[in-house]
Amino acid sequence: MIRINLYATLRLIAGQKTLLLELSEGETIINVIHAIALSNPLLKKQLFDEENMLLEHVHVFCNGADVFSLPQGLNTPTRTDDTLDLFPSVSGGCSPK
Repeated sequence: MIRINLYATLRLIAGQKTLLLELSEGETIINVIHAIALSNPLLKKQLFDEENMLLEHVHVFCNGADVFSLPQGLNTPTRTDDTLDLFPSVSGGCSPK
């Protein structure tokens, strides 16, 4: 079972902080994210563009490592004990006056 932790607005939209998906071992990270989007259409709008490409501002970590630092990136195969963390872009704060 793959554990997916959602943060910030993704958590609010899903109504939960953690999803558990039972997928075949070896599913790629991007396929796991597509499975999440299929199960929750509201999340899909926050994760993918009109061409079904992962939005540039979505940050994905697998077992604590930034997915884009992994040799296969989003095409990295998963194991059933993996944990994915999904973060939307976070901005805010105030500039000094």
